Amino acid sequence: MNFSRIFLNRLQHLPETADTVVVIDVLRSFTTAAVVLSRGARAIYPVELVSAAQQLQAQLPNSLAVGAVAGGDPAPGFDFGNSPAALLNADLKGKAVVMSTAAGVRGLQRFGHSRQLFAASLVCARATAEAIRQAGAKEVCFVITGEWVDRDGDEDIACADYIQALLRGESPDPATYGQRVKRSDFGRRFASGDWPNLPLADLDLCADTDRFDFAMRVRWEDGVMVIR
Repeated sequence: MNFSRIFLNRLQHLPETADTVVVIDVLRSFTTAAVVLSRGARAIYPVELVSAAQQLQAQLPNSLAVGAVAGGDPAPGFDFGNSPAALLNADLKGKAVVMSTAAGVRGLQRFGHSRQLFAASLVCARATAEAIRQAGAKEVCFVITGEWVDRDGDEDIACADYIQALLRGESPDPATYGQRVKRSDFGRRFASGDWPNLPLADLDLCADTDRFDFAMRVRWEDGVMVIR
């Protein structure tokens, strides 16, 4: 199995073909997505633009919107922000959830042409590695979404490192990668208490390695991207 990495915010040219792409957003999009699915949502619809997300929500019965704009502030008019901790006790059984975020969702949309596409975070990393292995992937590209001008993105790099180690048959210590999430540039913002929409509870949850036992496969259904 061959591995490669792409940093979304340094992306100039998309690969012409892609076998298996794993888009990683630990803080917080795909930790939020994992919580949403664990709470019984029937599907997540990742939509890049807030306005398009609102339009899609209006078309889906029994649906709600989750997401945030750049910087982590809740998207205006949405039912929930991009806070996984705030959704831990939400009743989402049977609901369709439209999600719009500044990094993770954008990454999925950029690589929608891939043969296999996964949304990933540390809370479901081992399950993601197992799903990739079972799917018979030959080439795996990790897309790092958290690196920005003012962020090292190490929370996402740590997740890629962990999944890659698992795919190589190694036995990495899960706690090491959770600590890297907390020590990352963005992780320290949650820990500082200076950012109202970046609560410490989110950081603790995002660093909880292998909390969930499912992977998040992304497919197109009737022209719309869906995570199940």
